[in-house]
Amino acid sequence: MSLLDDRANTAAEWPTLSFEDRMATVDFRVHERAHIVVDGDACRGCSTRACIAACPANLFVPTADGGILFNYEQCFECGTCYLACNTEGAIHWSYPEGGHGVVFRRA
Repeated sequence: MSLLDDRANTAAEWPTLSFEDRMATVDFRVHERAHIVVDGDACRGCSTRACIAACPANLFVPTADGGILFNYEQCFECGTCYLACNTEGAIHWSYPEGGHGVVFRRA
């Protein structure tokens, strides 16, 4: 059996789901301490707003005064916002404490 056959068999084991149904299989075990903290004041001088476009969960929202609002409770913990941000110190990212964070389960 080839690697491609192996992958095809594995893919066949997973049901075809819409994005909404797939997201329904995700548990967000939210800790009281945020694993990502965004300094909205530091964001005011940012011209790219890369975090808004980069976040796959759409958790960054621009404010009328030029800042950023962020909600960590539905975060995938991918770190894309941290990597895309070009304003030093605007995003502080750390892994959630054990037993908390995003958990993907099989549908």
